[in-house]
Amino acid sequence: MIDRKEEQRRLILDQFTRQAVPFSQMPAHSNEQSVRLVVDLADIGPGDNVLDVACGPGLVGCTLAKVARHVTGIDLTPAMIAQAQARQDAEGLTNLTWLVGDAVPLPFPDDVFSVVVTRYSFHHVLDPNAVLAEMIRVCRPDGRIAVTDVFTSRPEQAEAYNRVEKLRDPSHVRALFLEELTGMFHDAGLRDLHITYFKLAMALESLLAASFPNRGDADRVRRALAGDVGVDRLGLGAHRSGEDIHFAFPIVIVVGRKHTAGTSLASR
Repeated sequence: MIDRKEEQRRLILDQFTRQAVPFSQMPAHSNEQSVRLVVDLADIGPGDNVLDVACGPGLVGCTLAKVARHVTGIDLTPAMIAQAQARQDAEGLTNLTWLVGDAVPLPFPDDVFSVVVTRYSFHHVLDPNAVLAEMIRVCRPDGRIAVTDVFTSRPEQAEAYNRVEKLRDPSHVRALFLEELTGMFHDAGLRDLHITYFKLAMALESLLAASFPNRGDADRVRRALAGDVGVDRLGLGAHRSGEDIHFAFPIVIVVGRKHTAGTSLASR
């Protein structure tokens, strides 16, 4: 019998080892404006000790390190941590620490960080509630939790989107419904929720060049996006621009505050 957790871990390591360099070089992912939204919503400043969960190649961590006291980044994929260290060195930043490790459990004691963030990770995990619970556990009372991820808005759109995204990236599990993600924050006892949205614009061929689908699946993705132009079953607003198809992932940032008394459900 296949262990789903181990299989998903294998898929993540395989995909993100290969994606480490192209992912870090994609202009869309390096957009500091989207990280500034996290800084503003989570009120990150010079006194904060921040944890970046599933930090990837350090794009978020290095940007946050320019405003926070210290940033720790953790990622399952050693190749991503190597890219993060290289980015830190290139930018001359000294207030960062990188670790190879899993999100469940996080290898930190309770109540360590004043802010805990993650970007584009929840759709890769089998149990996002468990990840959120660990993020809350290691966050100090009255600290902030920030999750940035793609979301879906209705069952038909979610089914179509997840099917195509799984073809492009076999480590994709599913994008959460918007109300599902915000509900997780409420259920975990987080308060003072702040929510904002943006679009992550992509050119299909550029994205496929940085992806590693199984044999034949890149063409299936091309056909799906081409067939969605003017239809929008996927919820991506696919349209043609010159020879390529362009679209945009709908992204939400949700920020909540941990109870001062540390009595949230996730911290028990």
